[in-house]
Amino acid sequence: MKILAIDTSAKKLVVAARNDDRVFACCEDCAMQHSVRLMGEIDRALAEVSLTVAACDFIVCAVGPGSFTGIRIGIATAKGLCFAADKNALAVTSLEAIAYAEKDGTKIALVDAGHGHVYAQGFGGCDLAAGFYSIEEVLSARDASGAVLLSSEEVEGVETKRVDVAAGLLRAAEELSCRVGPSAGLAAVYLRKSNAEEGR
Repeated sequence: MKILAIDTSAKKLVVAARNDDRVFACCEDCAMQHSVRLMGEIDRALAEVSLTVAACDFIVCAVGPGSFTGIRIGIATAKGLCFAADKNALAVTSLEAIAYAEKDGTKIALVDAGHGHVYAQGFGGCDLAAGFYSIEEVLSARDASGAVLLSSEEVEGVETKRVDVAAGLLRAAEELSCRVGPSAGLAAVYLRKSNAEEGR
């Protein structure tokens, strides 16, 4: 499999490239400077595995939930690369990327949404639907299902197991490849209104 995967939905910038058995990934806190760093990291990742966008089978893009601006940067970049190289895309939610970083088990993937809330989704036997929840609601779902709480970054107010999102994106690319399609289908997953919208 030959793929490029990007996630700009959180504080950390995640870029991973796979050229069959060669894999390179970077996961760095870029202080929300995704637009400044993204293309350079893509170039570096592709060079590390001797791959070009034109040679990729498809492009993987995390589509949220997470940073509203970060998500748009990632989707726009993925669409641009797909358009230029005539490639298809795979949309993976931020929660799926976190969940797929752990192979087995009952788990709840979390993304910090601030002010005592999270974006969360249950996997592997936990039926918590993807949504915007209070910490208390997530802890109740965890206690009811015996799930492990997973995240890629610190989640205020709750202890989680930290996972490697780059590994999750690459594993999701294998497991969810049936969803690959035209890049026009890449669409942001927000799960709630932005602060500006809520303030109107």
